[in-house]
Amino acid sequence: MINNISVVIIVKNGASTLKPTLDSVTGFEEVVLLDNGSSDNTLMLAAHYSNVVVYQGDFQGFGKTKQHAVSLASNDWILSLDADECLSPELASHLASWTLPQNSKSVGLILRDNYFMGQLVKQGGWGRDYLVRLFNRLEHNFNNNDVHESVETGVQSIVISIPHVIQHNAVQNISQCLDKVNLYTEIRRNTSSKTYHPSLIFLKATWRFFESYILRAGFLAGWRGLVIAWSKSNEVFFKYIKIYGDRR
Repeated sequence: MINNISVVIIVKNGASTLKPTLDSVTGFEEVVLLDNGSSDNTLMLAAHYSNVVVYQGDFQGFGKTKQHAVSLASNDWILSLDADECLSPELASHLASWTLPQNSKSVGLILRDNYFMGQLVKQGGWGRDYLVRLFNRLEHNFNNNDVHESVETGVQSIVISIPHVIQHNAVQNISQCLDKVNLYTEIRRNTSSKTYHPSLIFLKATWRFFESYILRAGFLAGWRGLVIAWSKSNEVFFKYIKIYGDRR
């Protein structure tokens, strides 16, 4: 068992994807699962794993909620996963024999493969998705971003490339694209006042579609690339237009 790294996960109603996630980290002695009010069978599922420690708390935005989850771990070395991600078998095996860096400023950079309804997609901005997910909390933690959070690093951080991948079951059905757009834009609506004139909002949304579908070759992913580009465009449009509409 890996006893010097704690896996940290936040979840709400993640029963549809959580089992593969927890199956992939059975080799870790401690998995911290911070539940934000699930009403499905997430907690029942988690109870089947002896290495999973469940905590409950309010959702405070993705960055701050993940900070809280990190604080609940027993180890200073943290491996952060989302409830729709899992370690590839090769990555799990690599971490089992990995020697922790002596320098706490080190961070592990890991490639994330993104799957859309069972198919790996590397176009439209979904490729080369390298993320810092392994870090020492004495030196690093998530930023305060309510959406699109990330682990903060600095000029003194030592970035170590970790071979093998995290597998991200990003979209299981198309309706989730709509749900995510609404979730992220509602969070921003409640935490930001920045907006633009509707004409500029439209141009920004159009640019985001063009960037994803054309410049980042989303068209090569077929209809999946079209949905991804349209979702990105919708997120830009609604994150600003909701705030603009509130002022009218």
